[in-house]
Amino acid sequence: MASDKSNTSKYSENTMWGGRFSAGPDAIMEEINASIGFDQKMYRQDIAGSRAHAAMLHKQGILSAQDAENIDQGLSTILSEIEAGDFKFSRALEDIHMNVESRLADLIGSAAGRLHTARSRNDQVAVDFRMWVRDRVDASIVEIERLMLTLLEKAEIHTDTVMPGFTHLQTAQPVTFGHHCLAYVEMLARDKSRMENARERMNECPLGAAALAGTGFPIDRHMTAQALGFREPTRNSLDSVSDRDFALEFISAASICGTHLSRLAEEIVIWSTPQFNFIRMSDKFSTGSSIMPQKKNPDAAELVRGKIGRVNGALIGLLTVMKGLPLTYSKDMQEDKEGAFDAAETLELCLAAMNGMIADMTVNADSMKAAAGSGFSTATDLADWLVREADLPFREAHHVTGRAVALAEERGCDLAELELSELQDINESITDAVYSVLTVEASVSSRTSFGGTAPSGVRSQISYWRGQLKST
Repeated sequence: MASDKSNTSKYSENTMWGGRFSAGPDAIMEEINASIGFDQKMYRQDIAGSRAHAAMLHKQGILSAQDAENIDQGLSTILSEIEAGDFKFSRALEDIHMNVESRLADLIGSAAGRLHTARSRNDQVAVDFRMWVRDRVDASIVEIERLMLTLLEKAEIHTDTVMPGFTHLQTAQPVTFGHHCLAYVEMLARDKSRMENARERMNECPLGAAALAGTGFPIDRHMTAQALGFREPTRNSLDSVSDRDFALEFISAASICGTHLSRLAEEIVIWSTPQFNFIRMSDKFSTGSSIMPQKKNPDAAELVRGKIGRVNGALIGLLTVMKGLPLTYSKDMQEDKEGAFDAAETLELCLAAMNGMIADMTVNADSMKAAAGSGFSTATDLADWLVREADLPFREAHHVTGRAVALAEERGCDLAELELSELQDINESITDAVYSVLTVEASVSSRTSFGGTAPSGVRSQISYWRGQLKST
């Protein structure tokens, strides 16, 4: 095979367009048409697809043994060149497919042209992009599982650490920090499930659909599907080349996962303020100020919160590209990749950053406990006690508790600091036994319903999720 690594063969004249065109494209056309600047990311998938296609053509008697061997060796050489940084990509060749085929022609001569038998760039890009997205789904699942395990470790350490639970960002009822961490484990588990479900749907191979109608060559699509790790070939050639649902589903799942990361990032930003002082961020995930030496900013969390906007934008962008396209392939679909590439890379980065932040942050248990007792957070426990012990209807108990809260607010104290006589002036059925439910520890321990914040329940849920992750 030739050793020249320049990519300036006859392919640079766009001869893949055939005899219909007598001149090359205008410079503006080349600028708007070229995709090699971004679709070169799919080089591994493109070469894998071509190798599988060539092996199938040979098995079916469409390609000679010598040509098949030369093609496979040439593609292996190209893969090595790209990974070594020795491959020169050409904008004149438009995309990754023609860049690879052109270099293959340099290496093995005219036999390179036989590789495109029974396929089109339409099904070629469809299989390349689908495999790339599938790989990124797999990578995202790994990162999601890593973050789930880190949250489980924090939950285990802080099963009994009391903190305020919020509604409307106002103190509502005491919970444990372990329980709070598990809320994000639940969210991430749904994200993982969405990724897995999307992967199952996208795991069909479009290679062999050709331009749109299939091919008259006796190809074996099941062979190429199996070689590329797909469950089976796609069943309709028109849909095969026009479908981008797999990318939409991935970016949608990424967007929802990103929303969960952004919510957690927002809480980290709030918790790390001096006013809350719930956590202290590691120096590794914080930055300082150029003018204020005392500052320690949670920039990693803020950047996660901000970067998720890119993922959301990618989803809207691809939905907009696809919404008006007739069957089958239109050049609009070249705009399917940049957003997907960026969304995938952004999500993986944000998952990794969040994992690092959670693993390294220090929890200020004393501050959490002090805040948990503020804002009359055990008021519901008083109302529940009145229902259980004094046999009051809940609505009446709610009214009695409201009066007690108003009195405590007037006195400038907590509910547990009110005198028994003061409570009995509100309702004579109250006894000193009520004080046993007015501490934050008693409150969280009493929430034993399934999925509740009681430490015993939190431990049970940690064990459940460890088992779920171990089984995957």
